[in-house]
Amino acid sequence: MTGPWSGGGYDYQADYPSQEEDAASDVTEGHDEEDQMYEGEYQGIPHPDEVKAAQRAARVISELEELSQQYEEIMEDCGHGKFQWTLFIVLGLALMADGVECFVVSFALPSAEKDLCLSNADKGMLGLIVFLSMMAGAFLWGGLADKVGRRRCLLVALAINCVFAFLSSFAQGYGFFLFFRLLSGIGIGGTVPIVYSYFSEFLQMDKRGEHLSWLCMFWMVGGIYASFTAWGIIPRYGWGFSMGTEFQFHSWRVFILVAALPAIASLVGLTFMPESPRFLLENAKHDEAWMILKQVHDTNWRAKGQPEKVFTVTHIKAPKTAEDEFIEIQSATGTPVQRWAVRSLTLCKLVLRNVASLLSAELRFATLFMAIIWFCMAFSYYGLSVWFPDMIKHLQYEENLSKVKVFHKERVENFHFNFSLENQIHKEGEYIHDKFISIEIKSVKFEDSLFEDCRFEDIRSTDTVFENCTIRSTVFYNTDLWEEKFIDCTMENTSFEHNKLGCHLDTVEENDVLIYLVSFLGSLAVLPGNIISALFMEKIGRVKIIGGSMLISAGCTFFLFLSSSQSAIIALQCLFCGVSVAAWNGIEVVTVELYPTSKRATAFGVLNALCKLAAVLGSSIFASFVGITKAVPILLSFTALVCGGLVALKLPDTREKVLQ
Repeated sequence: MTGPWSGGGYDYQADYPSQEEDAASDVTEGHDEEDQMYEGEYQGIPHPDEVKAAQRAARVISELEELSQQYEEIMEDCGHGKFQWTLFIVLGLALMADGVECFVVSFALPSAEKDLCLSNADKGMLGLIVFLSMMAGAFLWGGLADKVGRRRCLLVALAINCVFAFLSSFAQGYGFFLFFRLLSGIGIGGTVPIVYSYFSEFLQMDKRGEHLSWLCMFWMVGGIYASFTAWGIIPRYGWGFSMGTEFQFHSWRVFILVAALPAIASLVGLTFMPESPRFLLENAKHDEAWMILKQVHDTNWRAKGQPEKVFTVTHIKAPKTAEDEFIEIQSATGTPVQRWAVRSLTLCKLVLRNVASLLSAELRFATLFMAIIWFCMAFSYYGLSVWFPDMIKHLQYEENLSKVKVFHKERVENFHFNFSLENQIHKEGEYIHDKFISIEIKSVKFEDSLFEDCRFEDIRSTDTVFENCTIRSTVFYNTDLWEEKFIDCTMENTSFEHNKLGCHLDTVEENDVLIYLVSFLGSLAVLPGNIISALFMEKIGRVKIIGGSMLISAGCTFFLFLSSSQSAIIALQCLFCGVSVAAWNGIEVVTVELYPTSKRATAFGVLNALCKLAAVLGSSIFASFVGITKAVPILLSFTALVCGGLVALKLPDTREKVLQ
């Protein structure tokens, strides 16, 4: 008899155990599996599953090392040319958008606080939300980029930033403006960890340090762009329009739109760029990676005038991981909603597992050292970046106080004030039958004074208060002198008619141009440090540049004890920024090179999120000591920079390291 049950097909008898097996089972009857495992372990014999797991892990490591070496050879064959420079510009614009985001709110706030009626608490929350949202974005997009793809995540992150930055410029209320800036920050927060990981995977080893350092320059360009456009747009109050009293679109809103242009340009350019082939190979997408590498090769050699040069690579080692198989198996079952839920849950688990793996035995010390360096550098850099302009404002305030005119027990009757009042204190004065018509009152305090039968009409005021005053038979018509400006005052037969509503901008410039100038010079001072670090990144080495720059920056902070004028503080800010940028460049290059491809963006995202946390702490602590003492901010920044610099010198040299 032939057929599926005979020797020509499947062996029917194979479904039953043989007599020898049956006898063996009788002999071992009464012994469970745990007893056998214990006996083997007692004899020093590893479990078969452990042996298989160790063999599988060794095989994967061997395959990844082989892939790393082969990929480096392929990138050398592709060369460095037109493709990398095009990608350099596109990703540089994304990095520029991140630099702009750090300045947008601080530049717009002096005008926005009037337009949106912001209290000091509101302004503080708005400044805080920028860094907190970027911190969340760095962690989120960095983790996803290692599992979903660099290009795809960067596209979504930039799109989110562009959409909500646009919406925030039209938000008329504080709540909506805060919400839109929160989402905009989450979007742009993903640019730094993705951009460096993405670009590094198109660079060969001997070009990596230099060209990643050149890429860092775009962050500086973002600061220059933000300060220059704010300087040119915000003081021009005519650059806006209004629709009744409910919708106001002033110049600071125009600035927010213009500030989003780098992100929009990068988003458009990125649509023409391919995914990282190294990421595709890590995820077993051999054919897609091969096509992209061929595109890079052909683009570069065609631009160099050698179109006949052929891409000779035919096979690239692409290990397939159990994670990929798990997602594929799970997503192939159930309804579309169930598949989406399973994929999302699985993705979250894989991202969190990747984050946890940064503390594994082989990466633990690298992660700890880099966390200390990132935190120390960000704490000092962002703390002093806030302290410098705040100190300048404090010096301006002290200068204005020295110019304050004090009038004591003056008596003015039947007088028409048709000129502005500024930087004055009036104590125990008497104003009888006086008129204050169409004037501006700025930084004026009336204390223990009497106003009787007076008229205030068409008044614009800034930092003006009435304290312990008696106001009789007086009319306030079309003024912005509201109740909170009258402290412990007595009102007798006094009326307020047609008061100005809202917190709209005045028609004269009140923004301090010096704020824009300081930020502009600070960003411009980064240029020499950027150029020097890029040129010497390969010659001196990343570790020496980081450690040396942080220690020199620490030395620069002691000169702050000698700063007693605005010009001295501006000069020291430029010196500090110019030196510290070299450390930033080295930190970002080393972060890329220390971690394997499967964890690179995740590690960068976690460390960049820690950087934003340090920025929040540094700026809050340093700002609280403005006008009180210089010693605490200087000692804190010095200690942090020395600590970070010494730890940096313990890092391994990654110049000759192939990207893992």
